[in-house]
Amino acid sequence: MAAKVEPFWKRKTLDQLDPEEWESLCDGCGLCCLQKLEDEEDGSVYYTRVACKLLDLDTCRCSQYAERRRSVPDCIQLTPAQADEFKWLPPTCGYRLVSEQKDLPPWHPLVCGDPQAVHKAGISQAGRMLSETRVAEDDWEDYMIFRAG
Repeated sequence: MAAKVEPFWKRKTLDQLDPEEWESLCDGCGLCCLQKLEDEEDGSVYYTRVACKLLDLDTCRCSQYAERRRSVPDCIQLTPAQADEFKWLPPTCGYRLVSEQKDLPPWHPLVCGDPQAVHKAGISQAGRMLSETRVAEDDWEDYMIFRAG
């Protein structure tokens, strides 16, 4: 009987992941693509329902992922080297969870095999977001949904 092999996210560090493994940690929730507001007094980060102009509001996937930095120069590209800065990501984020040596949730596509599970579980904001092209930046505060942390 063969020994059970732990999934890669449990047996490897972020630095050891190959590009395909790294990308697969994304659960497809799209929350990292929502506009965020930072409290200047305490540094708290608040998520809004206002999405990047490139985010498909139904699938929660970037419509120009490979070339996104051309259209959105300040788009943050996550890397293993930034793991200590992942606190701004939602607590459900696969990148953040693995960086904190926590397990992925049952609805994560790597765990359940269903890329739609993140939406079925109500983790994503699919169908509940507005594009940043439709909301003035001064009004983003009216669309806050939760605090990162």
